[in-house]
Amino acid sequence: MRTTRIVQKILSNYEGETPGVKANLARILSEGKLGGTGKLVILPVDQGFEHGPARSFSVNPAAYDPHYHYQLAIDAGLSAYAAPLGPLEAGADTFAGQIPTILKVNSANSLMPSVAPKTQAITASVDDALRLGCSAIGFTIYPGSSMSLSMFEDVAEMRREAAAKGIATVIWSYPRGEDLDKAGETAADVTAYAAHIASLLGAHIVKVKLASDHLSQPDAAKAFAAGKIPVATQADRVRECVRSALNGRRLIVFSGGAAKGTDSVLDDARAIRDGGGNGSIIGRNCFQRPRDEALALLQTLVDIYKGKA
Repeated sequence: MRTTRIVQKILSNYEGETPGVKANLARILSEGKLGGTGKLVILPVDQGFEHGPARSFSVNPAAYDPHYHYQLAIDAGLSAYAAPLGPLEAGADTFAGQIPTILKVNSANSLMPSVAPKTQAITASVDDALRLGCSAIGFTIYPGSSMSLSMFEDVAEMRREAAAKGIATVIWSYPRGEDLDKAGETAADVTAYAAHIASLLGAHIVKVKLASDHLSQPDAAKAFAAGKIPVATQADRVRECVRSALNGRRLIVFSGGAAKGTDSVLDDARAIRDGGGNGSIIGRNCFQRPRDEALALLQTLVDIYKGKA
């Protein structure tokens, strides 16, 4: 594997990291159709845990099979495939070495009482990631939850172990909590704050949702106004998240969110590109489409990030 100057420049931002972590970041950055460009498209398939199998896969029954997702990510030329322990174990030998993988090491489920504090259980380990040949672990945090401090402590411990063993860490940073309403969860100020928290916790790749133009925190709204921080366009809001991820010194990718029309998915990608983001981590908008449609959509995303569409 040879790295480009773009990849080498990105790796230079991780000054405190081991060669093993940098090698695994380089592996992800050098894979697939976007290899070497500094842009990423990652397929995450943890929605079965979060939402249940029928809600996740019934619209495209082939997606009940974990091998389907491995093959989709490989055939689409993606940067990596992320999933919980079970799906990765189901295909780790068949697809060994064919695409970088990210082991999602914590999860929640929609059967929990709605009044329960927002948190996730640790469901896999760094040693599982090593055993399966993964390039990274993935960990979700919920800034704003009354359980968030415990989640920060958990990810800090696992990230420390992973880095010591040469494995990178991806942090899904999703604001949720007792005092955050739905508008607040994706507010521009809160989303940028979530990206910053993930960066401060040592994420090598930060994952956040695309933000709305809403400002949720009164004091943050004053700071946005005083600093003349624009939030009118999606590209503006992406740019602020990039700046909040250590001024662009950390890779940051944006969730594809709930299933939506093709034009909306492509418009989101253009905004991510124009705002300086590193790419998309897109699940339901891929595997809930028929395979041919998903491959066509993913090819257009690649073209967008290459500046061709």
